[in-house]
Amino acid sequence: MDTDSKLRLTAFFARQRALLVKERGAEIERSSLLLTNCSAKLLEQKGLALLGLGIVNINIGLGGKTLVELERPSAYHTSPLFPPHSLRTGDLARIEANVAATSKKAPVKAKAGASQDREKVEGVVYRVTDTRIVIAVDGSDSASEDLDLPERVRIVKLANSVTYDRMDKTIDQLERIVMGKSEEKISSEKLRLVQVLLAMSTRSPDTINPLPNLSFFDESLNPSQKDAVRFALQAGEVACIHGPPGTGKTHTLVEIIRQLTAVTPSNPKSLRVLVCGASNLSVDNILERLLALPVTDKGSRIKVTRIGHPARVMANADILDSTLEVKAGRSDQAILAKDVKNELETALSTLSGKGKGKPPRGAERRKMWDEVKALRKELSTLSFVKSDCLTLIRYRQREGGVVNSVLVESQVVIATCHSAGGRQLRNHEFDVVIIDEATQAMEAVCWVPILKGRKLILAGDPMQLPPTVLSIDKDSKMKPPKLVAKPTKKNEDKKAAPPPPPQSGSELSESDATSAEEGKEEAKSIKPVNSTAAQTKNKGERGPLLKPPRTLEITLFDRLEKMYGKQIKRMLQVQYRMHQDICTFPSKTLYGSKLASAPAVEKHLLLDLPETHADSPDDEKEVLATPVVFFDTAGCEYFERLEGDGDEGSRCNENEATVVKNWVDKLIGAGVLPSQIAVISPYQAQVTLLTSLIRPQYGAELEIGTVDGMQGREKEAVVISLVRSNDTREVGFLKEKRRLNVAMTRAKRHLCIVGDSSTVSYGGKYLKKWLGWLDGNADVRYAGLE
Repeated sequence: MDTDSKLRLTAFFARQRALLVKERGAEIERSSLLLTNCSAKLLEQKGLALLGLGIVNINIGLGGKTLVELERPSAYHTSPLFPPHSLRTGDLARIEANVAATSKKAPVKAKAGASQDREKVEGVVYRVTDTRIVIAVDGSDSASEDLDLPERVRIVKLANSVTYDRMDKTIDQLERIVMGKSEEKISSEKLRLVQVLLAMSTRSPDTINPLPNLSFFDESLNPSQKDAVRFALQAGEVACIHGPPGTGKTHTLVEIIRQLTAVTPSNPKSLRVLVCGASNLSVDNILERLLALPVTDKGSRIKVTRIGHPARVMANADILDSTLEVKAGRSDQAILAKDVKNELETALSTLSGKGKGKPPRGAERRKMWDEVKALRKELSTLSFVKSDCLTLIRYRQREGGVVNSVLVESQVVIATCHSAGGRQLRNHEFDVVIIDEATQAMEAVCWVPILKGRKLILAGDPMQLPPTVLSIDKDSKMKPPKLVAKPTKKNEDKKAAPPPPPQSGSELSESDATSAEEGKEEAKSIKPVNSTAAQTKNKGERGPLLKPPRTLEITLFDRLEKMYGKQIKRMLQVQYRMHQDICTFPSKTLYGSKLASAPAVEKHLLLDLPETHADSPDDEKEVLATPVVFFDTAGCEYFERLEGDGDEGSRCNENEATVVKNWVDKLIGAGVLPSQIAVISPYQAQVTLLTSLIRPQYGAELEIGTVDGMQGREKEAVVISLVRSNDTREVGFLKEKRRLNVAMTRAKRHLCIVGDSSTVSYGGKYLKKWLGWLDGNADVRYAGLE
């Protein structure tokens, strides 16, 4: 390895570490500041807490987890519905004594000594509905051994540092591998993959292994999907699949998995596949599709195992049956543990007041808690009778062998990128690693599963929202220092090696913050600054260069496309979601006019739904037969209002919310079901306001949320509230075209936008182009309130 390559690699690893340290600090700072300095009510307004909850039930779940179910008691709340919050399945959370909502601080120390520990316990969000939330507490957690929680509690979201620890260790491991300092034996295939991903190899990633006899399991795949499947199978080390909204990305990945695991003329050996994703939802969707596949001619299904905390897995019977914990638990231990679990549940039910009679008090209650603790220990150290002899077997010791045998037999292992680094997969290798939602995952966390494979397939859409990064600021977007190699004998005539070309890795995240970059079409915005051919021409045999990222928003998918150009990916080109009028603008501006609507959806309208009806021809045309509607509030003086402490995300617009509510009334009055509608806004304060206006009338079936929360979702009708309306014509993060792209591509048959064109059009070239398109193609209506 030459000096210049070492400099670039060292700078890349150092930059990744520095950005991760900053991001970890930002998350901890946000959490600690909110938990110590905010009033309880503000915590709830920020979506980081749920106040005044009561315990409904306590049960025992998978793996001996204690499941604490909570709701808003009618004695303290006028509505059982939770306010908008950011607590999601899989989040770390703490149950603690409730504090007065009017207090200036939110102290967690309600009592001193041991009694304080009994009034707070940490766990993982297991399940969330609009009226109930379940927290899974590890039975081996010492703080959970005595869940003597008070009558009124609250739930607070916590920062999770475990993910950052794992990413740090992975970057260290990767650096040892590329610098030749790793103690573990690295296969030549894995080393080639790492070299290609870090631009260390002169071998081009477009090297293919032809598959002339390839036949598809699913013949309904369209030509672009078949091309993507063929490309992914033929690729030597890495392949990227670009899946715009509604193009069947998951459908395509399932076909790839079937091809890799089946023995066919084009695949003589069944391969082991590790499937990962940025979120639990993404990998559970793939698992659900795999479980639904028809049985092959040989009568066998793909052997698939899901790894992850049971609280983070989709609450679906088939999916839960595929989890490692359930599979490993199908043993003598599980049968014997069932009796212990039943005893535990009975005791906990009595303690929570759900059993027959009054709950125990005083000494009797303490005695029962002692029994609960003893039963918990019995779940982790099980007793077995063999040849009339009592033998104690540690559960953990036996668990290792059971878990390993389950995984060895699995053709496909499914996990999030983070959980792929757990102890269960420590010594497992895979032929192929597939990462879904790769454009929503930080590069460092993608390396966790990558280092377990010999080939990589990435899937995602760089034109949708990137990973959520808290530490984005001027410093984090500064260009990393230029690298200059010291003169050597070969280049001693030169003063120094040429610096890297202008940093292009963050164009996707900064293009909307810089007016010169706004409004560019995807074909231009993702075109690499120096293609492989151009770089090779300018630098002799030197290929693409590795550049330190400016921000953690730059994903591995983005970076590879910048380094190698479009030859490293295939784009799915037929979408099965949107009416063609909804699809036209994003296709033209972000996807090079290549995104086409399938015939089955290109003309579908709300009018075609069986439940819809209209009182008059005018209503039918205006409400049910119009795919895109724009309520323009320009000139109405519906100005936005800043809420809270001046946070950019705390803006609302009351008059605009009323316009949204009126249109929702029209849609539902015409027969559109509340469950078929989503109301979304970029601002949490507007979501809170809209929830208070709409939810009491239509209930939880009508979804109301932020744009970020709707990514990956779809509804028959979507109403977007843009919020921004001011004399200074500031639009904030509305100028981020990827956020706007996510918002407008959630709708299937009907898209309604409510906003102030006189403000929004000044947000840059892309927004100006969008407003111009709406003016010429949407049904533009005056938004004045009568």
